[in-house]
Amino acid sequence: MAAHTLVVWILIGVVAGWLAGLIVKGRGFGLLGDILIGIIGAVVGGWLSTMLGIHIGAGLVSSVITATAGAVIVTLILRLFRA
Repeated sequence: MAAHTLVVWILIGVVAGWLAGLIVKGRGFGLLGDILIGIIGAVVGGWLSTMLGIHIGAGLVSSVITATAGAVIVTLILRLFRA
């Protein structure tokens, strides 16, 4: 994996985590937590969209949308376990 690809994944994770924090109101997980949730959300969103046969296009915007959807799901699941 090229270094610039890793940087792009991290940036998409940052944006997705931030957007998920805005969408799902409440106590946040902090900057690093949101970044981690965004990166995990990107993986979850990509996996779910593949499993459900959802394809919204290619490119940066579709990647951010998919990652944000996954990050929202991850955030909601984490909040179920966070008392």
